[in-house]
Amino acid sequence: METPKNEKFRDSISTIDESGNRSWVFPKKPSGKFYKYRSYVSYFLLIFLLTAPFIKINGNQFLLFNVLERKFNIFGFPFWPQDFHLLVISMIIGVVFIILFTVIFGRIFCGWICPQTIFLEMVFRKIEYWIDGDRGKQIRLDKQPWNAEKIRKRLLKWFIFFVISFIIANVFLAYLIGGDTLISYITGNPFDNISTFISLTIFTCVFYFIFAWFREQVCIIACPYGRLQGVLLDNKTINVAYDYKRGEREEGRSKFKKNEDREALGKGDCIDCKQCVVVCPTGIDIRNGTQLECVNCTACIDECDHMMESVGLPKGLIRYESEENIENKKPFKLNARIKGYSAVLFILVGILIGMLFLRNDVEATILRLPGQLYQHKENNIISNVYTFKVINKTTKDINNVSYKILSHKGTIKLVSNHDFVVPKQGLAEGTLFIEINSAALEKDKIKLEIGVYSDDKLIETTTTNFLGPRSYK
Repeated sequence: METPKNEKFRDSISTIDESGNRSWVFPKKPSGKFYKYRSYVSYFLLIFLLTAPFIKINGNQFLLFNVLERKFNIFGFPFWPQDFHLLVISMIIGVVFIILFTVIFGRIFCGWICPQTIFLEMVFRKIEYWIDGDRGKQIRLDKQPWNAEKIRKRLLKWFIFFVISFIIANVFLAYLIGGDTLISYITGNPFDNISTFISLTIFTCVFYFIFAWFREQVCIIACPYGRLQGVLLDNKTINVAYDYKRGEREEGRSKFKKNEDREALGKGDCIDCKQCVVVCPTGIDIRNGTQLECVNCTACIDECDHMMESVGLPKGLIRYESEENIENKKPFKLNARIKGYSAVLFILVGILIGMLFLRNDVEATILRLPGQLYQHKENNIISNVYTFKVINKTTKDINNVSYKILSHKGTIKLVSNHDFVVPKQGLAEGTLFIEINSAALEKDKIKLEIGVYSDDKLIETTTTNFLGPRSYK
């Protein structure tokens, strides 16, 4: 993309000044159509993020990522270590989804869905506007000496920021250890769970540091997804973009003059008001083209549309558009590339949903006891000894569990000599013997299909190997 007129090449990030120090960003309070829609999306996602660890489906926490105990719940579906293959496939699908989504729609995730952006722009930034005022008042407050007003506002803001960071830390911890566990810790004595209290304190300080000071630097410096997008975007990717063809024309930008036919004079529609710059939360000038700091928050679109409407010029000077469409002056349309990628995304999501719904609630394994050979018994009976394990992924006990051979004639004898119970979200294990008449053995090693029953109802099937003497073939 060519460099717009009246702009020099920028070889450093927008939040660093010429001396190399941090340049603090004081964005103007945004308003407009996109900001309103983004607020609705953010409020919905905030409610979701804050309540998901405490919502249960069939007794399972809606989202749980307990790494230490290897317990994972995704959308109410519990994942055990035995489901690791499903988790890997889900992660692969997620990565492919992110890549394809980014190639088509750019950084729309960053501006509309990312928790960092949502909390910063829709929670902490709004509190800052409420206490410190809009951009101009914030700049003046920052420059004024530490008098009573500044101390009062700073302490109030920092205190509220810390309280909100503490709440976020609690919710974050609920995703890791479980909502019920967290509530029991909160209502109990904190010194009974000192390790959890220390973790909570660390999380609170981290979130406070991010939202009170580090802020947009997370997106620019720390976020791996933001860096990944730099190699995924191309001139066909839809981004928040400045229409430099219309904004610059032959004569470039210039201040607005009433009753002036700018198009006839060759002047661009950009009136150089710089409102798109002062409203940007990362401090960039979108007129310089696509930049790594841009998170597609749409604040510049709303502000530019407002200014265009105020001076009687067409809106859309800054809009969602690809560089290719701006260069060729073509309106946006769904091309074959977008349709194809969207179809792939739809198929991948369908596969993931299908895998989740087809996953068994009970998983059984039967393994021959290592180092043990078969045994001869009376009436030409051959016996093998096995260990078994039954995992119950549901929130209800499974009662009266028993085994039956489905593929061959034979009997299964449990060491306990009676049916057993598999506790909810737990497992049962033990030892059993499988006995088969030698006449039923076609060769020295056969595969058996075994059914797992609860109250005489088949709930799962599994397979295992059975060994016999070579003389029986």
